Amino acid sequence: MSNLRAAAIGEPKIFVVLPALDEEASIGLVLADLPRAHVAEIIVGDNGSTDRTSEIARAGGATVVHASQRGYGSACLAALAALPPPERAQEEIIVFLDADYSDHPGDLTDLVAPIIAGEAVLVIGTRMNPRCEPGALLPQARFGNWLATTLIERIYGVRYTDLGPFRAIRRDAFDALEMEDPDFGWTVEMQVKGAEQGLQSTEVPVGYRRRVGRSKITGTMRGTILAGKKILGVILGRSIRRL
Repeated sequence: MSNLRAAAIGEPKIFVVLPALDEEASIGLVLADLPRAHVAEIIVGDNGSTDRTSEIARAGGATVVHASQRGYGSACLAALAALPPPERAQEEIIVFLDADYSDHPGDLTDLVAPIIAGEAVLVIGTRMNPRCEPGALLPQARFGNWLATTLIERIYGVRYTDLGPFRAIRRDAFDALEMEDPDFGWTVEMQVKGAEQGLQSTEVPVGYRRRVGRSKITGTMRGTILAGKKILGVILGRSIRRL
């Protein structure tokens, strides 16, 4: 069990991680809406874009790194590898959100508030609230979230309502998770490992809208099936290891 516990922190240093693949139409909007006064650095993990994603991200003030391996988790890991060495990891926060403008970047201040107040070290932005635009979260995504979070609650005793991509975690807690999933299992791996380590976590309602462009996961049958298999595999695989 981890000995990391929530404790109120002073003015935090916040790093924003944006995994991206061919998001030239949206990434500029995301960067423009981020509350920059609270952000130390924005790092985009470019997952092999063939459009102007990287160019627009740099013009918007982000650092861009390229992920050699395709996959959502790989893009996150590449961006994280570019973070400066921690000065006081317990006073630094890493925020993850998507580059497709489905998340509301301005919600960042609400997302990190429980960490700053010492109420949690891991905060998930839940889309299960009235601020989720009709049609933004497809039926297969809603069902997958329900199934995954139900399994997490029954196996680990930790209740979530969503596996949403918009999330914040204290840097020292993140480092202790030793994240490794290269693709669809990234978000659930973080929540399951957090439950295993006893991290204090909470959810904050966030806005969610129809993304700019087509989803590369739930927008296709193949992506939906692969994501579902991977998410269930992470939950059940790790639970078996505990036996």
